[in-house]
Amino acid sequence: MTPSKLVFKNLTRRKGRFLFTLLGIMIGMASFVTFMALGGSLKSQIEKESAALGANLVVTPKGSCAYEQVSILTGEQLPTNITRDEVAAIRSIDGMQAIPYLAERSAIDNRPVSVMGILPEETRVFKKWNLAQGGYFPAEDSEGVVLGAVLAEQFGLLPGSDVRIRGANLKVLGILEETGGKDDLTVFLSLPVAQNLYEQIDLVSYVAVRVDRLDEVELYANKIKDKVSLGVVSDKQMRSSVLAIVGTVNMTLQLIAAVAILAAAFGIVNTMMTATYERKREIGILQAMGATRYGVFRLFLIESGIYGLIGGIGGAVLGGLAAVFATPYISQNAATSFVKGSQSSLDPIMFAGAILFSTLVAMVAGLYPAIKASKLSPVEAISYE
Repeated sequence: MTPSKLVFKNLTRRKGRFLFTLLGIMIGMASFVTFMALGGSLKSQIEKESAALGANLVVTPKGSCAYEQVSILTGEQLPTNITRDEVAAIRSIDGMQAIPYLAERSAIDNRPVSVMGILPEETRVFKKWNLAQGGYFPAEDSEGVVLGAVLAEQFGLLPGSDVRIRGANLKVLGILEETGGKDDLTVFLSLPVAQNLYEQIDLVSYVAVRVDRLDEVELYANKIKDKVSLGVVSDKQMRSSVLAIVGTVNMTLQLIAAVAILAAAFGIVNTMMTATYERKREIGILQAMGATRYGVFRLFLIESGIYGLIGGIGGAVLGGLAAVFATPYISQNAATSFVKGSQSSLDPIMFAGAILFSTLVAMVAGLYPAIKASKLSPVEAISYE
């Protein structure tokens, strides 16, 4: 009997045990792949959202923490503590553009959506938006909404459709071209209309600032602080804070997956140790027929590796499917928005790495049983009952 046939025969000798051991490694690897897929592109996602904001400085209510900075990049609802006078004071500083935003939330068809109050023309130029369909706000206080491309597609909305925001029926004026950021999932209203609907008269959530001279960012930050008693953070500081928070989420997910893989590895150790005791007589016969200790060692190690290989393939497939289908049901909040947006990190290299990792883990788990099996003496093994 060839080694490959012998390995196959031994693996399937106890079909129930084979199946449950395989399921253990599959579930462990599925959780690992799922969490890696959901959190794998956090950094690039944050960088993309930061670039889409288009600001060198962001002015926030005094005392705002890093959580609010995450919310700015994800489009979550924010406190509205910056007054019209404070916005005017910031905008009076020469050498920079300052654009106020009112960040709120609403729902369409009972599904939550981000709502942003903007100064239409200034924001369009600031963010370099282009329209894909329909028109734009004809005036700074026009009623109606402009939608992000992905949101419009999700809800089947076209220019001329009606949407209900905060109890008011508003016409869809136009749809923006896709930007690849959170703007694609946002409902935009003119700032005066948003302030009226949300009863936030003369208040905004934050102010995005773009300076004329990048080498003087700190100087402008100090000028803003001299004018108003508000928080000022640079785009680099914001990225660092957000990466620190969301990176912790990603690390936690990976640690959970590591525990599942470790449990699966001990399952392989248990299975292979049991097989070693059950097959003592077989090992003795193989040695009597000329098999070397290394040959026995290799045989058991290959069996362990096959557990990891098959479990890794199955786990990678299950994990990839779980990442795709679970993403729409992840609760949308500041802590999970980047995780939710990173499902695009499903790539062949990650899957190949997961399968290789699974195989290696299984082979490491099988080392001790393989060594034990190879150290049996032929007389001891053959005489075992």
